[in-house]
Amino acid sequence: MSSTPAVIIFDVNETLSDMTTLAGAFEESGMPSSLVRPWFAELLRDGFALTATGQNPVFADLAADGLRRLHAEYSETRSPEQSVETILQAFTNLQMHADAAPGIRALGRLAQLVTLSNGATSVADSLLRRSGVRDEFSALLSVEEALRWKPAREAYDYAAQSLDRPVEQLMLVAVHPWDIHGAHAAGLRTAWINRRRASYPSYFAAPDVEAADLVELAEKLQLPT
Repeated sequence: MSSTPAVIIFDVNETLSDMTTLAGAFEESGMPSSLVRPWFAELLRDGFALTATGQNPVFADLAADGLRRLHAEYSETRSPEQSVETILQAFTNLQMHADAAPGIRALGRLAQLVTLSNGATSVADSLLRRSGVRDEFSALLSVEEALRWKPAREAYDYAAQSLDRPVEQLMLVAVHPWDIHGAHAAGLRTAWINRRRASYPSYFAAPDVEAADLVELAEKLQLPT
């Protein structure tokens, strides 16, 4: 039996987009570049907390609020709104990881491709179009249309319902272990992209496949089980 799923669902932020270039936007706004990762981690944390208490927050609203608070603490060079505009503009114009476009094309020859993001579909659409791979995707999905953010089960169930597929035919691809864990709990197969050669958390459900990048993932999915 082939290990290839019928549908491959991609997380977008960090899985496809390379956020390292945000460092320059933070510095331009008078804030240390080292704040990029804590800012994004706090954004996710607070989105998860609101989801756990029954809300479905707008990703961009949390992103902007976090930037205003960081600006108040660290920056004296620009107005808060200028900093927010600079950084969010950079965020919506990120490039994909070098492996993403060739990996997507290879994976597109194996399965139907879609995205599922905690952010807006417009961000995913713009990213994919800039990279010349938008046509590889049959659908762009966002939890804005679901009841809850990933990793809540409702987000993955929403994807399955939108695609009219049983969860067993779906595979989530992500760099975030929390996303892998959530998809596994919802019944999806999972693939962890480990570009940083990190150790996977022992307390999360292990991925079905681990790959260093999307090109390697396509190679692995072509192998018989």
